[in-house]
Amino acid sequence: MVDAYFVGIAILTIGTSIVALESKELIYGAIALAISMLGIAGFFLLLDAQFVAMFQITVYVGAVAVLVIFTVMLVRTQDLFSTKDDKGRKVGGIILALVTLGGVGAIFLVSGITNPMFGNLDSDPIDIKEIGKSMLTYYSPALIVLGLTLAGAVIGALALARREGLLKENESIN
Repeated sequence: MVDAYFVGIAILTIGTSIVALESKELIYGAIALAISMLGIAGFFLLLDAQFVAMFQITVYVGAVAVLVIFTVMLVRTQDLFSTKDDKGRKVGGIILALVTLGGVGAIFLVSGITNPMFGNLDSDPIDIKEIGKSMLTYYSPALIVLGLTLAGAVIGALALARREGLLKENESIN
């Protein structure tokens, strides 16, 4: 039965990811992105990682996707809602994606990582407590910078939305 759930969540996640990428309307793309992130949380639930699933929903769906949707609704310029794509951009994006996938695949092959399902690993098992300790000590400055960057993005988006609102008010007065 888990396989049926996995296939259903995979179809949902991949389908909404494609909709998020190919949507001509920015608001629909943002909503599809939020649903795709919910699908990723579903994968974590299938792996019995409830904490990570709730973290995914809280941070990515609850904060990032909602931030994108609110920013799109605040800015309200028609240029953001409909974009005109040319074939050169689409071909360039496909080429860039293929080069990126090839590079990641080459790094993965060169790294010598083996799949534990197909053979024994000679290394020690992963210590989850050590990962948590590293996140709270060694990587804490990076997490703080990431939080400040996100806060700066929110403040910048609100400032741009307010500025455009003031410009439109001044144009309507004149």
